[in-house]
Amino acid sequence: MTISVIDSGSSMRRIITATPDERADLVREMWSPLAGMYHFVPGGVDMATVHRQNFGFDWESTTEPIQEGLERLVEADAWNRITEALKSGTEALQLAKPNIEIPALQVLLVLGDPANKHFVNEVQGLSAFGGISGYITITIWPTPQVLERLEAIAVHELHHNVRYSPGGVVWDPMTVTVGEQVISEGLADVFAAELYGDTGYTHFVSESTHHDDEVLAKVAAGLHITGMQNFTAWVHGDASARLMGANPVGLPTGAGYAAGARLVQAYLDATGSTAAQSIGTSVDEVLRVAAPQLGLRLNREY
Repeated sequence: MTISVIDSGSSMRRIITATPDERADLVREMWSPLAGMYHFVPGGVDMATVHRQNFGFDWESTTEPIQEGLERLVEADAWNRITEALKSGTEALQLAKPNIEIPALQVLLVLGDPANKHFVNEVQGLSAFGGISGYITITIWPTPQVLERLEAIAVHELHHNVRYSPGGVVWDPMTVTVGEQVISEGLADVFAAELYGDTGYTHFVSESTHHDDEVLAKVAAGLHITGMQNFTAWVHGDASARLMGANPVGLPTGAGYAAGARLVQAYLDATGSTAAQSIGTSVDEVLRVAAPQLGLRLNREY
């Protein structure tokens, strides 16, 4: 397998130094290696729209903050660090599961929009996606905390990518459950923690949320809900739900990540396994073992 971390630094520099009327097409060009993510959309999608939907920087606005953010990424050696982290993550998965199939990866790192309050304040400069085999997108604002976590962010998405690659867990948007995403986020966070310690845990989830039994119980009550259009409120929390036009259910930001990490850790503790070894373990099996360990009574399949 190959890991191709796209030279988006050069692309972003071209975008912010171009004339305003040239920038949208240059954004599309930067995102073009990831067009295959949307193979299931008839006629494809506008990759400039995808950039905006991922909290990407506003190419129509002032470019000075983006220039400053880009320099921070360069100084942090961001692209090389992500490449090395993905190599390390791949090696860890192959050591844990020698016959595992890991897809060739196209990886895009882009700067987010520092003027977007939800992106900066609520999710603290991070929006990443690795759920479609062969593709990872990482949109960040390079705060010290985010820069410290670059490796952990990358391997979190790697775990998702391999879990949902051919031969792994099947993600059907209509029938997939909240439980599947919650356990997936928990596995990915714990995997990152296996490699990078406490920095592996997603930073926009507060420490209090991680240890809140009421949050755990609330998320557990929604694990049976199907259809990924319903997931935002249960996994990302009320603030993200409002942003996406969904109904809040009374959960703090990152509640699903926190609940997922607790459920996964309970499963791993009970079985003596690791998140790397458990990359293909079904949500049903994780919950069957974990729920009693945490005093949860789950009476449905997930």
